[in-house]
Amino acid sequence: MESSEILANVDKTAVWLKRLAAGFSPRTAIIAGSGLGNSLPRLEDKVSVSYKDIPGFPSTTVKGHAGELVFGRMGGKDAVMMRGRFHYYEGRPLNFIAFPIRVLAALGVKNLLLTAAVGSLKPAIKPGDLVILKDHINLMGSNPLMGNYHEAFGEMFPDMNEPYDKALRREAMKLAKKSRIRAREGVYAAVTGPSYETPAEVRVYRMLGGDIAGMSVVPETITARQLKLRVAGLCWVSNFTSGISRTALTHEEVLELGAKVSPKMQAVLEGLLKSKVI
Repeated sequence: MESSEILANVDKTAVWLKRLAAGFSPRTAIIAGSGLGNSLPRLEDKVSVSYKDIPGFPSTTVKGHAGELVFGRMGGKDAVMMRGRFHYYEGRPLNFIAFPIRVLAALGVKNLLLTAAVGSLKPAIKPGDLVILKDHINLMGSNPLMGNYHEAFGEMFPDMNEPYDKALRREAMKLAKKSRIRAREGVYAAVTGPSYETPAEVRVYRMLGGDIAGMSVVPETITARQLKLRVAGLCWVSNFTSGISRTALTHEEVLELGAKVSPKMQAVLEGLLKSKVI
C-alpha cells in the first residue's frame, strides 16, 4: 500500500468518527485487554459504536473483547476507549495494528493508556498483581512501522529511549498504592502467540530481562511513540508462565480472574483520567 493511501485511510476513519462523536475532543485513549472490559472508567455522556461499523476496523475475534469504541467524559475531560484490540496472532499484518493508534492520534489523542492480561515470568509476580510498564522487549520478529510509513506519522526512526512515560508511571503507582493494589514496575516481553510459552522460552525471556510476557501492547506502544503520544502500560497478571507453576489456566479462567481484577484496574484508570498529569 502506498504511503498516501495509508494516510488517506487513517483520515477517512477519523473524519467518520468525528462526525459520529461530534462535540467530543478526546486527549486520552484507553485500550482494554482480555477480561478487562469492566475495568474501563465509568464515563458520562457516552457514545458507542461497534468496530464492524467503523470504516477500516474489522471485528475482533478474541473472546472477552467487546469490539466497540466508546466516547465519553470524566471529570470534565473527554476520552475514548477501545473495548478490545487487534492482535498479530489473529492473522492480521503487524503493521495493521498501527492503524487504530494512528486514527486515535488523528482524533486529537495525546495520551494512550494500554491495559493487558499477561503471564508472570517470575515467582514473585503473582496472578492478580498489577505491573506498570517501564520498558519492553520486542520478541515478535517484526515491527508495526515496517512498510507502513508516512511523514505525517512522525520520524521514520523514532526514538524509544523512554517508551512509557515517567509521570504517568509514577501517578499509576501512587494510585495503586492508594487503592491497596499489589503493583510494581516491570519489563514486558512481547511474543506473537497464540500458543503460550514453553518452559525453555520462559527461562530465556527472564534471562533477557523480562518480568512478564504477553501478545500485545508493544506494537501499539511503538506506533504511539512514533506519533509522540505519551504511553502508560498497565498490565494485570492473569497466570504464571510455563515452568513456574504446576497449574495452567484456561482462557476462560483468565477471563474469570479478570472480572475480579477489573475494579482495581478501574480505580487506577479513573484516577489517571482525573489526575493533573493528563
